[in-house]
Amino acid sequence: MVHLPPTELPEIAFVGRSNAGKSTAINTLAQQKRLAFASKTPGRTQHINLFELGPKDAADALFADLPGYGYAAVNRDAKQRWQKVMADYLEVRRSLSGVVLMVDSRLGLTDLDQQLLDFVQRRVATGEVKLLVVLTKADKLNRKEADAALRQTQERLAAMATEESDVSITLFSALKKQGVADVAHILHQWAHAPRAAAALEAADAAQAPDGPLSPA
Repeated sequence: MVHLPPTELPEIAFVGRSNAGKSTAINTLAQQKRLAFASKTPGRTQHINLFELGPKDAADALFADLPGYGYAAVNRDAKQRWQKVMADYLEVRRSLSGVVLMVDSRLGLTDLDQQLLDFVQRRVATGEVKLLVVLTKADKLNRKEADAALRQTQERLAAMATEESDVSITLFSALKKQGVADVAHILHQWAHAPRAAAALEAADAAQAPDGPLSPA
Protein backbone atom coordinates (compact mmCIF):
# COMPACT_ATOMS: atom_id res chain seq x y z
CA MET A 1 0.00 0.00 0.00
CA VAL A 2 1.15 3.55 -0.71
CA HIS A 3 0.66 6.40 1.75
CA LEU A 4 0.40 10.10 1.01
CA PRO A 5 2.59 12.31 3.18
CA PRO A 6 0.77 14.53 5.68
CA THR A 7 0.91 18.24 4.84
CA GLU A 8 -0.40 21.52 6.18
CA LEU A 9 -0.47 23.03 2.69
CA PRO A 10 -3.89 23.44 1.05
CA GLU A 11 -4.43 20.63 -1.44
CA ILE A 12 -6.46 21.01 -4.65
CA ALA A 13 -7.52 17.72 -6.20
CA PHE A 14 -8.16 17.21 -9.92
CA VAL A 15 -10.53 14.39 -10.73
CA GLY A 16 -12.38 13.22 -13.83
CA ARG A 17 -12.98 10.53 -16.40
CA SER A 18 -9.97 9.14 -18.26
CA ASN A 19 -10.77 11.12 -21.41
CA ALA A 20 -12.03 14.36 -19.85
CA GLY A 21 -8.81 16.32 -20.47
CA LYS A 22 -7.58 16.36 -16.87
CA SER A 23 -3.85 16.10 -17.58
CA THR A 24 -4.01 18.75 -20.29
CA ALA A 25 -5.83 21.11 -17.95
CA ILE A 26 -3.30 20.63 -15.15
CA ASN A 27 -0.40 21.27 -17.52
CA THR A 28 -2.10 24.37 -18.94
CA LEU A 29 -2.86 25.83 -15.52
CA ALA A 30 0.64 25.07 -14.21
CA GLN A 31 2.22 26.38 -17.42
CA GLN A 32 4.13 23.14 -17.84
CA LYS A 33 4.13 20.80 -20.84
CA ARG A 34 4.52 17.46 -19.07
CA LEU A 35 3.84 18.01 -15.39
CA ALA A 36 0.91 15.61 -15.62
CA PHE A 37 0.46 13.07 -18.38
CA ALA A 38 -1.97 10.34 -19.28
CA SER A 39 -1.01 6.70 -19.16
CA LYS A 40 -0.53 4.99 -22.52
CA THR A 41 -3.06 2.50 -21.23
CA PRO A 42 -6.02 4.57 -19.92
CA GLY A 43 -7.42 3.41 -16.61
CA ARG A 44 -4.21 1.71 -15.48
CA THR A 45 -2.86 4.47 -13.24
CA GLN A 46 -4.09 3.95 -9.67
CA HIS A 47 -1.90 6.40 -7.76
CA ILE A 48 -2.33 9.97 -6.56
CA ASN A 49 0.41 12.32 -7.72
CA LEU A 50 1.16 15.52 -5.77
CA PHE A 51 2.72 18.62 -7.36
CA GLU A 52 4.01 21.57 -5.33
CA LEU A 53 2.96 25.09 -6.33
CA GLY A 54 4.62 28.39 -5.53
CA PRO A 55 8.23 29.51 -5.02
CA LYS A 56 10.93 26.87 -5.15
CA ASP A 57 11.62 25.42 -1.69
CA ALA A 58 8.67 27.42 -0.33
CA ALA A 59 5.56 25.81 -1.79
CA ASP A 60 2.27 27.33 -0.72
CA ALA A 61 -0.16 24.77 -2.17
CA LEU A 62 -0.38 21.35 -3.79
CA PHE A 63 -2.12 20.01 -6.88
CA ALA A 64 -3.27 16.40 -6.44
CA ASP A 65 -3.76 14.48 -9.70
CA LEU A 66 -6.12 11.60 -8.96
CA PRO A 67 -6.55 8.51 -11.16
CA GLY A 68 -8.83 8.86 -14.16
CA TYR A 69 -11.88 6.65 -14.18
CA GLY A 70 -14.56 5.29 -16.48
CA TYR A 71 -12.36 3.52 -19.04
CA ALA A 72 -14.44 0.64 -20.40
CA ALA A 73 -11.59 -1.87 -20.75
CA VAL A 74 -10.61 -1.71 -17.07
CA ASN A 75 -11.59 -4.86 -15.19
CA ARG A 76 -13.90 -4.96 -12.21
CA ASP A 77 -11.14 -5.36 -9.60
CA ALA A 78 -9.34 -2.28 -10.92
CA LYS A 79 -12.56 -0.28 -10.82
CA GLN A 80 -13.15 -1.32 -7.22
CA ARG A 81 -9.60 -0.28 -6.32
CA TRP A 82 -10.23 3.09 -7.97
CA GLN A 83 -13.42 3.48 -5.94
CA LYS A 84 -11.55 2.75 -2.70
CA VAL A 85 -8.76 5.21 -3.55
CA MET A 86 -11.23 7.98 -4.38
CA ALA A 87 -13.48 7.41 -1.38
CA ASP A 88 -10.59 7.30 1.10
CA TYR A 89 -8.99 10.42 -0.28
CA LEU A 90 -12.08 12.59 -0.73
CA GLU A 91 -13.71 11.61 2.55
CA VAL A 92 -10.75 11.78 4.96
CA ARG A 93 -7.79 13.68 3.52
CA ARG A 94 -7.41 16.49 6.05
CA SER A 95 -5.43 18.89 3.83
CA LEU A 96 -7.94 18.73 0.97
CA SER A 97 -9.34 22.23 0.44
CA GLY A 98 -10.82 22.04 -3.05
CA VAL A 99 -11.90 19.60 -5.74
CA VAL A 100 -11.78 20.35 -9.47
CA LEU A 101 -14.02 17.92 -11.34
CA MET A 102 -13.18 17.77 -15.04
CA VAL A 103 -16.20 16.90 -17.18
CA ASP A 104 -16.33 16.58 -20.96
CA SER A 105 -18.79 19.35 -21.86
CA ARG A 106 -20.25 17.20 -24.65
CA LEU A 107 -21.22 14.42 -22.23
CA GLY A 108 -22.13 16.27 -19.05
CA LEU A 109 -22.07 14.68 -15.61
CA THR A 110 -22.10 10.89 -15.84
CA ASP A 111 -23.12 8.35 -13.20
CA LEU A 112 -19.46 7.88 -12.27
CA ASP A 113 -19.03 11.64 -11.86
CA GLN A 114 -22.05 11.66 -9.57
CA GLN A 115 -20.59 8.79 -7.58
CA LEU A 116 -17.44 10.82 -7.05
CA LEU A 117 -19.48 13.85 -5.97
CA ASP A 118 -21.25 11.64 -3.44
CA PHE A 119 -17.89 10.86 -1.81
CA VAL A 120 -17.20 14.54 -1.13
CA GLN A 121 -20.73 15.89 -0.78
CA ARG A 122 -20.71 16.10 3.02
CA ARG A 123 -17.51 18.14 3.10
CA VAL A 124 -18.70 20.42 0.29
CA ALA A 125 -22.01 21.04 2.06
CA THR A 126 -20.23 22.24 5.22
CA GLY A 127 -17.85 24.50 3.28
CA GLU A 128 -14.82 22.48 4.39
CA VAL A 129 -14.02 21.60 0.74
CA LYS A 130 -14.76 23.83 -2.27
CA LEU A 131 -15.95 22.43 -5.60
CA LEU A 132 -15.32 23.62 -9.15
CA VAL A 133 -16.81 21.72 -12.09
CA VAL A 134 -14.82 22.45 -15.25
CA LEU A 135 -16.62 21.66 -18.50
CA THR A 136 -13.71 20.80 -20.78
CA LYS A 137 -13.38 20.79 -24.58
CA ALA A 138 -15.79 23.74 -24.75
CA ASP A 139 -14.30 24.77 -28.11
CA LYS A 140 -16.22 21.87 -29.63
CA LEU A 141 -19.58 23.40 -28.64
CA ASN A 142 -21.53 26.21 -30.26
CA ARG A 143 -23.09 28.92 -28.10
CA LYS A 144 -26.44 27.17 -27.74
CA GLU A 145 -24.80 23.86 -26.78
CA ALA A 146 -22.50 25.61 -24.28
CA ASP A 147 -25.43 27.35 -22.60
CA ALA A 148 -27.27 24.03 -22.39
CA ALA A 149 -24.23 22.29 -20.87
CA LEU A 150 -23.95 24.97 -18.18
CA ARG A 151 -27.67 24.86 -17.40
CA GLN A 152 -27.81 21.07 -17.15
CA THR A 153 -24.76 20.98 -14.87
CA GLN A 154 -26.22 23.67 -12.63
CA GLU A 155 -29.41 21.67 -12.29
CA ARG A 156 -27.48 18.52 -11.35
CA LEU A 157 -25.43 20.36 -8.71
CA ALA A 158 -28.34 22.21 -7.14
CA ALA A 159 -28.70 19.54 -4.46
CA MET A 160 -25.18 20.27 -3.19
CA ALA A 161 -25.79 23.98 -2.62
CA THR A 162 -26.00 25.19 0.99
CA GLU A 163 -25.35 28.49 2.75
CA GLU A 164 -21.83 27.28 3.56
CA SER A 165 -20.91 25.60 0.26
CA ASP A 166 -18.72 27.08 -2.47
CA VAL A 167 -19.70 25.42 -5.76
CA SER A 168 -18.76 26.85 -9.17
CA ILE A 169 -19.06 25.80 -12.82
CA THR A 170 -17.12 27.09 -15.81
CA LEU A 171 -16.53 26.29 -19.47
CA PHE A 172 -12.94 25.46 -20.36
CA SER A 173 -10.83 24.87 -23.44
CA ALA A 174 -7.09 24.33 -23.14
CA LEU A 175 -6.80 24.58 -26.93
CA LYS A 176 -8.50 27.99 -27.19
CA LYS A 177 -7.41 29.11 -23.68
CA GLN A 178 -11.08 29.64 -22.84
CA GLY A 179 -11.70 29.80 -19.11
CA VAL A 180 -8.03 29.32 -18.24
CA ALA A 181 -7.65 32.70 -16.52
CA ASP A 182 -10.93 32.23 -14.63
CA VAL A 183 -9.95 28.80 -13.32
CA ALA A 184 -6.44 30.00 -12.41
CA HIS A 185 -7.95 32.89 -10.44
CA ILE A 186 -10.33 30.60 -8.53
CA LEU A 187 -7.54 28.16 -7.66
CA HIS A 188 -5.27 30.99 -6.53
CA GLN A 189 -8.01 32.15 -4.16
CA TRP A 190 -8.47 28.61 -2.86
CA ALA A 191 -4.74 28.19 -2.27
CA HIS A 192 -4.40 31.43 -0.32
CA ALA A 193 -7.69 31.64 1.56
CA PRO A 194 -7.58 30.73 5.26
CA ARG A 195 -9.59 27.62 5.98
CA ALA A 196 -12.45 28.08 8.41
CA ALA A 197 -11.53 27.09 11.96
CA ALA A 198 -14.91 25.50 12.52
CA ALA A 199 -14.53 23.35 9.42
CA LEU A 200 -11.10 22.17 10.53
CA GLU A 201 -12.34 21.36 14.02
CA ALA A 202 -15.23 19.38 12.56
CA ALA A 203 -12.85 17.55 10.24
CA ASP A 204 -10.46 16.69 13.05
CA ALA A 205 -13.30 15.33 15.16
CA ALA A 206 -14.84 13.27 12.37
CA GLN A 207 -11.83 11.97 10.48
CA ALA A 208 -9.33 9.25 11.21
CA PRO A 209 -5.64 9.94 10.50
CA ASP A 210 -4.64 9.82 6.85
CA GLY A 211 -4.21 6.22 5.85
CA PRO A 212 -3.46 4.13 2.78
CA LEU A 213 -4.84 5.80 -0.30
CA SER A 214 -3.67 3.82 -3.26
CA PRO A 215 -3.00 0.17 -3.98
CA ALA A 216 0.49 -1.08 -4.52
